[in-house]
Amino acid sequence: MAVRAVRGAVQLERDEAGHMEEQVGALLTAVLERNGLTADDLISIWFTATPDLHSDFPAAAARKLGIVDVPLICAQELDIEGAMPRVVRILAHIESDTPRADINHVYLGAAAALRKDIAQ
Repeated sequence: MAVRAVRGAVQLERDEAGHMEEQVGALLTAVLERNGLTADDLISIWFTATPDLHSDFPAAAARKLGIVDVPLICAQELDIEGAMPRVVRILAHIESDTPRADINHVYLGAAAALRKDIAQ
């Protein structure tokens, strides 16, 4: 079994805790489903949020999904002029036999513009 990394992002419409929980939950669910993973395959998840998000920790959505025994950490994304606002990004480390080239990175909604090189 190899260690792989899966990336993803979602842009929130507004900075509200319930909305963040819904959108980050959808992102995590999509990452798991598109890669045929369960919570047992997760090693750790890094979350970043743009500096304009203050309502909650993105990792709280993972806990509400039942991802309770996986190390999670949140950090603030760099404040770059012109960057897309209200974005939560993830970097999930997983155990998988899937070749690196076949990992499905997930960019939902408007966040798909962040990685035009990846077919969604």
